[in-house]
Parts: sequence; C-alpha cells; structure tokens
Amino acid sequence: MTRKIWLTALLVVVVGISAGCGQKPQTAAGTDNTQNSSAPATNTDNSVNTSSTSSTDTSTGGAGGQATAPNTSEPADTKSKTLNIDAYYTDDQMLELKKVQKEIKYESDQDKYEAALKSLQSSGDSKLFALWEKVDFKSASFKDGLLTVDIHLPDEARLGAGGESLALDALKKTSFQFDEVKSLELLVDGQQVDTLMGHVELEHPMTRE
Repeated sequence: MTRKIWLTALLVVVVGISAGCGQKPQTAAGTDNTQNSSAPATNTDNSVNTSSTSSTDTSTGGAGGQATAPNTSEPADTKSKTLNIDAYYTDDQMLELKKVQKEIKYESDQDKYEAALKSLQSSGDSKLFALWEKVDFKSASFKDGLLTVDIHLPDEARLGAGGESLALDALKKTSFQFDEVKSLELLVDGQQVDTLMGHVELEHPMTRE
C-alpha cells in the first residue's frame, strides 16, 4: 500500500515536470513570433521614411533646377524709331551746301531734333565736309514751336566767314524741315551770343525765311 502511494506520487511529479518542459518551447516560440511580427512594422516605417525623403529630394531638386535656370531672353526694342531727313554739308571748297538724305534713330519726339542736328557732324562722304563736325551739341529742346539748341564751341570748331555762314544755313535748313519748328534759338554754353564764330551776327531767335 505504501509502495503504491509512492509510485503514484512519483508519477505525479514526473507528469508535472513533463508539463513544465512542454510550456517552455511554446513561450520561446511565442516570443520569436512576437519579434518576427514587429520586424515588418519596422521595415514599413523605414519604407515610409525613405519614400518621404525621396519625395522631398525630388521636390527640392525640381525647385533648385528652376531657380538656377538663367533667363537669357531679352525684350525686343520696340521704342526705337527711324526717320529719313535732309542733312546739309559743303564741298571741300566751302562754296555751297549739298543736301544729303540721312536716316536717324530716336526714341521720343524730343530726341528727334538732337538726332537730326548730330547728323550734321558726319557726312559719310569724303568729298563732303561736315561743318558741325567738331561742335558739341549739348541739348535740343522743343516747346511751343521754338527749338532751343545749346552747343559747346571749341576753338578747333571755328570757321572763317564763309564757313560760318554756311554752317548757320545748314543748321537752319536741317531744323526748319520739321513743320512744327517755327523758330530756332541757338545758345553757346547756355548763353545768347552776338555771333557764333565772330563773323555773322546771330538773331535771337532765328525764324523761317
């Protein structure tokens, strides 16, 4: 009887030990499964971060490309105007005036007069002498039919009596070809002078003949 009790107790102990050993692998397996299931979650986060970073880099690169692209286009010059006028020069003997058609360029109507007068400084023909070649045209302004021209006259621009008379005629003919110009005021360094080069008396203002 006592032996049966001991065998029964021993069997209970063996069964208990066997049950305990069977649970340990399940716990380990459960732990492994938990770890394995959390790993994809980490990979998913990395994928999201990588996608976000790639998108940001692409967006930044696009913006950078637009910022560094230079704009080399230049607006067309639509303000410039051209006009054919008559300009006046003389022969190498300074005997008479010669009319030559010239093309001038200007932006505003006020600039037109100065451009016309400056055309008197170069004939473009070796056989024609520009009487105003060495004169400095400082300004030309037009108001109420009066064209006011201010010049600087260096010593090398001075001519004899015949040359001075032809120079003034060339100036008047060039200026009065514009119908709106009714009178011409010629100033030297902003001042009225009695004579331009010492030979011909100046009128203030000169008018159409």
